[in-house]
Amino acid sequence: MLSLSSCWNSHRHEDGKHIAHEAKSLGFKYIELSHGLKISHLPGIIQVVAESGIKISSVHNFCPPPVEVMMDAPDAFEFTSHKEEERLRALTLTEQTMETASRLGAQRVVLHLGSIPISPLTRKLEELTLAGKIYSREYTKVKLELVAKRAKHAQVHFDRARHAIDRLLPLCEQYRVALGIETRSHFEEVPTAAEMLQLVDQYRGSPWVGFWHDFGHVQRQANLGLLDHAQFLSEIAPRLLGCHVHDVDWPAKDHRVPLSTGGVDFAKLMPLIPKGIPLVWEMHRTQRRSHVRERLAEWREKFGEWG
Repeated sequence: MLSLSSCWNSHRHEDGKHIAHEAKSLGFKYIELSHGLKISHLPGIIQVVAESGIKISSVHNFCPPPVEVMMDAPDAFEFTSHKEEERLRALTLTEQTMETASRLGAQRVVLHLGSIPISPLTRKLEELTLAGKIYSREYTKVKLELVAKRAKHAQVHFDRARHAIDRLLPLCEQYRVALGIETRSHFEEVPTAAEMLQLVDQYRGSPWVGFWHDFGHVQRQANLGLLDHAQFLSEIAPRLLGCHVHDVDWPAKDHRVPLSTGGVDFAKLMPLIPKGIPLVWEMHRTQRRSHVRERLAEWREKFGEWG
């Protein structure tokens, strides 16, 4: 179930039909509507879904985007915010996304839960790693500071995120859409690997809450020594609703074309992925069309459709 995220090409097209047609011309039968999509794109996409056989694998929150934000900003409103009005706005926009998904026959909405407002030390760890200092005393000091600061403030923000999920569950049943909680790239974000496993346990009995494995995000954390990619993936794999597939230019430049940099060991990790879930190629807009076509052919040789 290979799918193409509209984050790669939506900026190039004014008409949503052309976003979908480009995906189809490359060989994708599914697309994910990403958070950067304009509301003006939706009529054309709705038309293509009705007429041409392209299907929507998933919709990434927020879609349509908030009218008061003039750029692509999936984290403009967070479930973890200390401002109640921001949390309520995030819930309202998520319901709109779920309605969009339901209207287009998509059964999955991808969620970012939020973040913890502390100094962004993950970036410092990435800089030190790039400079070859991952095992240095300086690196260890920054890492311990990051873990300690996050732990001090984590619980209240994690509880807000869980409360938001609980508020959304009745809407999941109403719209018949499941929530895929996405793995994140920065340690300041929610959830961490440990928090994700807590969510796996808490919502084990719910058909409406699952998890969305972002290969690039998790690899970035693995490159910093914050987790083991394969071990973490094996623990959440039974509850996966889908994946974002992209490569990483070591240590932290992600959203590269899959199989292009060797930064993600797909040969090792793909056998852990359940068959039949969406594998959404989520690439930066700078990635070349010819490169996408070449690597897609290579992917199919190695892994097929993973159906």
